[in-house]
Amino acid sequence: MTFFAQAELEAMLGRQVTTPQYELAHETALDVIRVEVGPRLTDPPQDGVRTIALALAARVLTNPGGVRSEQAGGFLVTYADAQTGAGLSRDERRRLRRAVGLPSSASSLDIAPAEQASRPPTPWRAPSGDATPPDTTTPVSLLWQAL
Repeated sequence: MTFFAQAELEAMLGRQVTTPQYELAHETALDVIRVEVGPRLTDPPQDGVRTIALALAARVLTNPGGVRSEQAGGFLVTYADAQTGAGLSRDERRRLRRAVGLPSSASSLDIAPAEQASRPPTPWRAPSGDATPPDTTTPVSLLWQAL
């Protein structure tokens, strides 16, 4: 599977890259994306996946160590979080998951027992006008009457 051509990566970086650099960046991007979305990745990739792969590959070649700042006097090096190097940012992860059809945000989970999951839900219906009135001697009914 090919996400992008070497010429596209060079255009993104604004400089020439060697074939081994291109292959390393491409395989790294492919590996990171496959780990995130698994078998949902298609060939050719879904819309939006290629852009994320190119940005990831460019980061791999631009800042492979993930250095955020560097200082010569006193020797200070600060390493950044997962948004540099071979990692996806939170926004890239969300866009990638959406592109391949995975939930990109909170979702619901059905926790009903299996025997109830097979039955259709029963909607609640208000009692009809001819129903007997509720018992007004219970403490809850008395509380509601007081309101």
